[in-house]
Amino acid sequence: MKISQVLREKGDYVAAIAQEDSVADALNLLVEKKIGAVVAEDGDGRISGVLSERDIIFGLSTYGESVLEKRVSELMSPQLHTCAPGDTMFKAMSMMTGRRVRHIPIVEEGELKGIVSVGDVVKARIAEIEQEAEALREYINSA
Repeated sequence: MKISQVLREKGDYVAAIAQEDSVADALNLLVEKKIGAVVAEDGDGRISGVLSERDIIFGLSTYGESVLEKRVSELMSPQLHTCAPGDTMFKAMSMMTGRRVRHIPIVEEGELKGIVSVGDVVKARIAEIEQEAEALREYINSA
């Protein structure tokens, strides 16, 4: 299954925030949208990193409650691990496992097309396995 299929199922909405905004603003966005990560953008609207709930927890451990006053750029993961819409779901799964990340921006020709989480990938894989199992049952029953 291709990442583009996963995006078709879940939609291409991506929560984004300016890297200069406060962590408190980012946290409010995470809560409002009920999501686990936001894409951080620089002043030109380009992706500059990803800020996840995990980053905020690590920041809380380091800075205490003053973490809320920090800028997104101070806590975000600036190393972007991205996939393209034409990449396979297995590539995304491998990247998530190997890089220990749970959210991967989907980028095509420098343009943000969406984001997939480990939950999105697992859900898609379960659906794929169920389809395969149903096809096998139908094949066995028709024999």
